[in-house]
Amino acid sequence: MGCCTGRCTLIFLCALQLVTALERQIFDFLGFQWAPILGNFLHIIAVILGLFGTIQYRPRYVVVYSIWTALWVTWNVFIICFYLEVGGLSKETDLMTFNISMHRSWWREHGPGCIRRVVRPSAPGILDDFSYVSVTGCIIDFQYLEVIHSAIQILLSLIGFVYACYVISVFMEEEDSCKY
Repeated sequence: MGCCTGRCTLIFLCALQLVTALERQIFDFLGFQWAPILGNFLHIIAVILGLFGTIQYRPRYVVVYSIWTALWVTWNVFIICFYLEVGGLSKETDLMTFNISMHRSWWREHGPGCIRRVVRPSAPGILDDFSYVSVTGCIIDFQYLEVIHSAIQILLSLIGFVYACYVISVFMEEEDSCKY
């Protein structure tokens, strides 16, 4: 594997990570999930740094990217545990919204095949804008869509980490050979 092949692969992986992170960011914004929005924003910045470092032969930026990928894998493992309710975590909490709002995953009501029905409260004195949403017929439950998103992020990050380490080693070899 030559230097160009490793660099080109890392550039492709970074571009793919940017596309998937932007897609995820959009749906997290639609669900008002502030913790994932913040995480996605930091991820986008780190991936841009990795992309810039790879293109401009800046190993320090690629090192920042590689360190971030390890953190990003950890975050996505937490997201998977959260939605699968592992270890006492519950997807019904407002953890992802920082307890600011009652919003949940956008996929909960808008997943593939989901039929959303709004039921207005009939009791007097209840706010008119408050309604109960019933969702039925989903082809795949929302928590599994969130898990799939996180699994894709983990896969891309692990591959990106390996190529980042390779590109860093190639940059360091080139730097050492130029000193002599």
